[in-house]
Amino acid sequence: MTDVRPGARDIGLCIGRLPTGRLNAITNVPDVRVGHVSVIRGEGPLIVGQGPVRTGVTAIVPHGGNLYTDRVCAAVHVINGFGKTVGLPQVTELGQIESPILLTSTLSVWRVADAHRQGWIAFSAISAFGSSHHD
Repeated sequence: MTDVRPGARDIGLCIGRLPTGRLNAITNVPDVRVGHVSVIRGEGPLIVGQGPVRTGVTAIVPHGGNLYTDRVCAAVHVINGFGKTVGLPQVTELGQIESPILLTSTLSVWRVADAHRQGWIAFSAISAFGSSHHD
């Protein structure tokens, strides 16, 4: 038995009409950036507040510039309604995004949103004042 799971096209499933890119990945799109971090900590049975922990977050950034000042068009499609989201009403209303798309587990959405907000405040200060140090 192999540990490699076949992709959809490997088993004859073709989604859409367009051909895939060289890597068959979102990063085939010029200037799109993707980052991911996993947190794997502890073993054994769950002890609330201690672990073990298995979580992570994936960030998708549509271009390498300032996404807040150079927004991109966006749309929303809810598939089953069970996941938790932050920011979808704004995308629905404006048809734009002004921050990275962050994907995580349902119960981590708010923590990831808080971390992003804190990082965005620091990024905005650096962009506005040219330094991360305040006198």
